[in-house]
Amino acid sequence: MKRFLLLILCFILFSPISKSEEYTLKAGVSVEEVPKAFFGSWRVIAKLEDTNSYRTFKPQSADMWTLSRIGDNITLSNPFTGAESQISLRAVEGNLIVFSKKAPYDNKMLTDTVSIRLEDGKFSGINTLTLESYSLVDNHIMKTETARYLIKGEKISGESVLEK
Repeated sequence: MKRFLLLILCFILFSPISKSEEYTLKAGVSVEEVPKAFFGSWRVIAKLEDTNSYRTFKPQSADMWTLSRIGDNITLSNPFTGAESQISLRAVEGNLIVFSKKAPYDNKMLTDTVSIRLEDGKFSGINTLTLESYSLVDNHIMKTETARYLIKGEKISGESVLEK
């Protein structure tokens, strides 16, 4: 009888946990939702729209992004600089894609959040950067610098936007 009561008590205590885990898994963004046109190589231009640190962020830039997928991981790489980072999907709604990536270096953390809309071999959107500088003594945030860029991309290789 004690075992039966203990079993019921465990079932009651752990039932909410499994339901919340189930909900969390269903709420995530699936890599399968990303249009195939997202992947490939892109020529990207960016123009600074707003910042709190004009000395830190360039007024404009031209770059190359290669977006690739292996399993459930999406990687953004830059063949010119050799930089490579896994990205985290935030949202996918048709041809609207929001993703972010973080890159630590020295005592700083750069968070890069990109929101783009794919359209006929091109994309346009916003790239928001946050650069946090941490104290070497006690690791508190000493300074936060932000920038918002208007970005445009042109597909140079990879699947066509028209293919789904």
